[in-house]
Amino acid sequence: MNLARSYYSPTAEGSPAWLVTASPFSRSPPNTDLLCNTIVERTNAGRCSQWLWCKPAEMRETDAMPSFVPVEELFAGRHFDAEIVVLCVRWYLSFKLSYRDLVSMMSERGIKLAHTTILRWVQHYMPEFEKRWKRYARSVGDSWRMDETYVKVRGEWMYLYRAVDKAGKTVDFYLSRHWDVNVAKAFLRKAMKGRRVPAKVTLDAYAASHRTVADLKKTGELPEELVVRSSKYLNNLIEQDHRRIKQRLRPMLGLKSFESATIVISGIELAKKIKKGQFKFGKLGGPGATMPEIWSAALAA
Repeated sequence: MNLARSYYSPTAEGSPAWLVTASPFSRSPPNTDLLCNTIVERTNAGRCSQWLWCKPAEMRETDAMPSFVPVEELFAGRHFDAEIVVLCVRWYLSFKLSYRDLVSMMSERGIKLAHTTILRWVQHYMPEFEKRWKRYARSVGDSWRMDETYVKVRGEWMYLYRAVDKAGKTVDFYLSRHWDVNVAKAFLRKAMKGRRVPAKVTLDAYAASHRTVADLKKTGELPEELVVRSSKYLNNLIEQDHRRIKQRLRPMLGLKSFESATIVISGIELAKKIKKGQFKFGKLGGPGATMPEIWSAALAA
């Protein structure tokens, strides 16, 4: 499969144009403002000729902000108001509370609900909330600290791969049943999707992680000039960040399925990103906005 990208480089009038090919993972793509597609047309003589159809990069469909249904439709048909649903989901992900703790807190406010109701809200709405928040995400740095830790799901240990940049901002996570080179590759590809390729990566002493980086360099998915380091001192940053995630998971008394664990962990990561200031709060009400107001602005279509 050819993963190369083609870029059209215009020249002076009357001069030939050039089609430049570059790796999609190159950190320095050709300097061009045009995105080109090759259109193959059959001429009357039965021969095939290639023509370049170009449009400005700013008009690419992928650059447009994704459209979402209005918040009213998102919560349509629910017995409880949207504010109550968002509040319960937000508190569950942000604080060391169980579902039954939230039931007691809501009961003191005159709201009667079952703990399974909050569970269903988290599982149903968390993926949609994450997509809406992602529109306002800030970019992370290009120096990453990568490590893996363990979480228990239905009585079995699962492997949680995570990465942060040198400022402690969360890059991404990946939950897996296995711990090997293929999983490490899947995590790195997921982490690089939609982000710039890192310039430095700090790993632990686990050999599979170093082999993963070496393999991705060979395939061109990582640049050859990528600096790979192995340092306990530098990786203390992500070790401390693991602790925050595991402290939140402890009151949950175990995750019941792999799918639900992935959703809950993604929600916890989102809550931690919000606390770390990894979103453009200036577009969500400014520094004087309260957390409910910020959430309302982020979820708005």
